[in-house]
This record gives sequence, structure tokens and C-alpha cells, in this order.
Amino acid sequence: MKQTALLAALALAATGAFAKLPPPSDEAKAKAAEAAAKTAHGGKVEAYKLCLSMDRVAAGYVAQAKKSGKEPKPATATPPCADPGAFVYPPPASAPTVTAAATPTAPAAAPAPTKK
Repeated sequence: MKQTALLAALALAATGAFAKLPPPSDEAKAKAAEAAAKTAHGGKVEAYKLCLSMDRVAAGYVAQAKKSGKEPKPATATPPCADPGAFVYPPPASAPTVTAAATPTAPAAAPAPTKK
């Protein structure tokens, strides 16, 4: 009996997994796009900071090698660190609204006759 009740409870709980969520609103989509842009910018800032720290470590290594009288290994040419700047999110341009006068309308179809 306990197994049957447990199976019934699990089956009832599993039906919630098949529920369909409503589509997100335009405001929710805009917030998600802004959050994605912020995350992408954060990644660029982190890459910039990593580049700066690698340059400092390399400069320290060269200075230490010269100070000890050893010839430092030849440096590999790397591109300069690119500062991504401050985060600026331009809101997406709103879609142009279509007026009723600008859209052609098809004539309404006559309703089909019903049989009784």
C-alpha cells in the first residue's frame, strides 16, 4: 500500500515537469538582454585585468633577470591590453509600429453555411 501511495505521489509531482511556461514579456526579454550584455562586458574587464597582471609579471621577471645578471628569455610579441571602458548599454531601438492605414486588409470571408 505504501509503495502504491508513493508511486501515485511521484506521478502527481512529475506532471508539473510537463507544464509549459508562458513566453517571456518584452520587458523580461529586454532585462535578459541587458544582463547578457553586462556579463559579456564583465568578461572583457576580467580579460583586461588578466592581461595587465601578466604584463606586470613579465616585466618583473625581466627586471629580476637583468638584476641577477642573467639574460632574460626573448619576449614573445603580444598585442597590447585593450581597455573595454565603462559599461554602456544602449537600449534596443523600438520596432516601428505599423499603422492600420498602411497595412492592406483582406476582405472578410463570408461565414460558411451551417447544416442543421
